[in-house]
Amino acid sequence: MSAVGTVLVVEDDRDIRDVVRRYLERAGHAVLSTGSGIEALRLLDDAAVDLVVLDLGLPDLDGFEVLREARRGGGRLPVVVLTARAEVDDRIRGLSSGADDYVTKPFSPTELVLRVGAVLARTVGPVAGDGALLFGEGRLRIDEARHEATLDGRTLDLTATEWGILATLASVPGRPFSRYELVNRVRGYEFAGYERSIDSHVKNLRHKLGPDPTSVVDTVVGVGYRLALRRDVTTGSPR
Repeated sequence: MSAVGTVLVVEDDRDIRDVVRRYLERAGHAVLSTGSGIEALRLLDDAAVDLVVLDLGLPDLDGFEVLREARRGGGRLPVVVLTARAEVDDRIRGLSSGADDYVTKPFSPTELVLRVGAVLARTVGPVAGDGALLFGEGRLRIDEARHEATLDGRTLDLTATEWGILATLASVPGRPFSRYELVNRVRGYEFAGYERSIDSHVKNLRHKLGPDPTSVVDTVVGVGYRLALRRDVTTGSPR
């Protein structure tokens, strides 16, 4: 059985990165991506990542250093290596260093998605079957399967970007998400020029939330935004 989660794609080839991202998102995963090993280490510290798809041949940092960081302290963050290093010795080194799977280029994006789902099923667990989550003692209801959200019984008419922001914030309630992380996850852009556009989308989202929007989406000064409502325990265990 496969599972979905938040996947960090670390790949320096932009074309390959975009293909992997597109296929993972079609399969229901939330995706962060970067071509930098240093940026990957920052995201591992700051973001709620369930799995890493990792190229070993990064321009600024040895991919094995990123792999070691993902496994630091006995952590169980799963890693699927995606690399052109196809020699047996490289595969042995990758797997013995803690990689959960090893995919060599050229590769099938569909097969990679299946491997990611299989690893997540073993390490994180299958996705919940009900789809809908409740927050703030039932005030906010998010049904990811239907892309529907209601607040106080009122259906929210959201754009794709507004929906993406709300769903991302709801993935870890109370955790601040930076503008970079939101624009990366929601729109797929990876450079700072687009980060401030998130502010206008959040402003529009808050307008639709009603007279007290900051009780739902809160600003974290110097960081970004967070969902201010707690996830209701009756909907299942928090991530």
